[in-house]
Amino acid sequence: MHLSLILLHLAGAVMLLLYAVQIVRMGVESAWGGQLRAMLRAAKTSDLRAALGGVTLATMLQSSTAVAILACGFATSGFLSVPTGLALMLGADLGSALVARILSIDLGWLVPAFLFVGGLLHLKVSSPLLQEIGRMVLGIGLILLSLTLIGSATGPLRESALPANVSDYLAEDYLTAFLIGALFTWLIHSGVAFVLMLAAFATHGLLTLDAAIPMILGCNLGGGMIAFWLTRGMATDAQRITTGNLLFRSGAAIAALAVFEATDAGIETLGSTSATAVVNFHLAFNLGLVAIGLPFVGAVARLTGRMHPGSDDPSADAEPWRTPSALDPSVIDTPRLALASATRELLRMGELIEAMARPVMSLMEDGDRDAIARTRKIDAEVNRIHTRIKLYLAQVNRGQLSEDEARRSIELTDFAINLEHAGDIVAKHLLALADKKVRTEWQFSPAGWAELTELHQKLMDNIHLSLNVLVSQDHPSARQLVREKQRMRDMARRTQDLHLKRLQDGTPESIETSGMHLEIARGFKEMNSLLVTVAYPLLARSGELLDSRLSQDQAAS
Repeated sequence: MHLSLILLHLAGAVMLLLYAVQIVRMGVESAWGGQLRAMLRAAKTSDLRAALGGVTLATMLQSSTAVAILACGFATSGFLSVPTGLALMLGADLGSALVARILSIDLGWLVPAFLFVGGLLHLKVSSPLLQEIGRMVLGIGLILLSLTLIGSATGPLRESALPANVSDYLAEDYLTAFLIGALFTWLIHSGVAFVLMLAAFATHGLLTLDAAIPMILGCNLGGGMIAFWLTRGMATDAQRITTGNLLFRSGAAIAALAVFEATDAGIETLGSTSATAVVNFHLAFNLGLVAIGLPFVGAVARLTGRMHPGSDDPSADAEPWRTPSALDPSVIDTPRLALASATRELLRMGELIEAMARPVMSLMEDGDRDAIARTRKIDAEVNRIHTRIKLYLAQVNRGQLSEDEARRSIELTDFAINLEHAGDIVAKHLLALADKKVRTEWQFSPAGWAELTELHQKLMDNIHLSLNVLVSQDHPSARQLVREKQRMRDMARRTQDLHLKRLQDGTPESIETSGMHLEIARGFKEMNSLLVTVAYPLLARSGELLDSRLSQDQAAS
């Protein structure tokens, strides 16, 4: 087989592997996104618990980078300290290595079963949860299939001297192998996929252990670079977490490379085959990193604090949400580009709404009036963005727009109005209630607090989903968002009924906070209804949205 054809087959197999890993992560996030974020919130109680939470999250999401993005979002909102975020990331790196170890087991005989069961659940079952579980199972089947395809694609190379020569060279030049591992991991944005690919090469004799180990160490450096790169524009605390994680991974990887080059480390004893030894070494490296690094998260957090001065530094910007506008006046005459620019700015507006809404329950519980005032300030920026978007789109509409472009402009304007209203609900209603709770020192009943917390978490999940629909224009996500509106309505009705039942039973806390409980639940439900509107135009165009909720006879009359 010609070399170019071999490389084409190999590239296709690798892309299938990357896509399959993403499918599994999307399924987990859709099915259990709320529980994962609740687990992340609970991780802040101790560094050890944070590390264990990181292991669990990365194992479920099959990506330490996904955990990093979640952790950075919580750190930006003030829910996660930098040392806890670093401990979480150490655990996430270990969880990612554990995923690679599990998936490296030879389960090729299960591929047809995974594909059949996963496809059946995802395509033929009406339950949203089972659909997402089916997506996960399908993704695992595709991962195993892609590893088989990598073996088939590299089959002709086993008879060539080229792979052996390249492997021998890399075994002698540890630094080049290390840099290749770091660069390739960063390029494909998946450490799990790269480790599995190296294991597949080692299985088929295309890569020796001496060449694979430096590449594994480079992979660990590259994995830290991914999160560092993706969060470079985020708030200071987020940058501190990814910078600290990069310092941990790069320092440990370089030190391990020096030891491996200077001594006979006996890596071959880690497994009966080269492939097993490669994956086990990756797992052992990250396990050792957790054990050694966990006691030093505080020191590294202080170091990153000096590297990234933040709100605790008098010279730092006290309002991190103020960032340059994405509205580009130079493309107003090109509607397609102008609408994309407005969408990016609208996405930023939605992220600010999330930043306002996320700490609401914490502010209700902790009663920090300074934090309430800081959160309320964000609403002024939301209002400014809302005004800029409307004026920008008004200028765009004066040009020559196609029918689709004109419709999209109206949709973006409508959603901007709804987001601005959602911000007002937080600033003028929910934060006012938080401030009132501080002054009155009222307490919710445990059951009532749990119900409001559940409602709040559902709202946060739907904020994420609505912003995904805004950008992706994905029909399944839009349908899910509309279904979530009914779930939110049912949850609000349920907490109202249970609250009234507690009033009848004479629960003191429920009597004290009766009006506040119902107002908070109503505020969450109204915000959710405003967010769901982003899905209506998309579903209306595809004929999946009824003009009226009335029955046909009532509508006709």
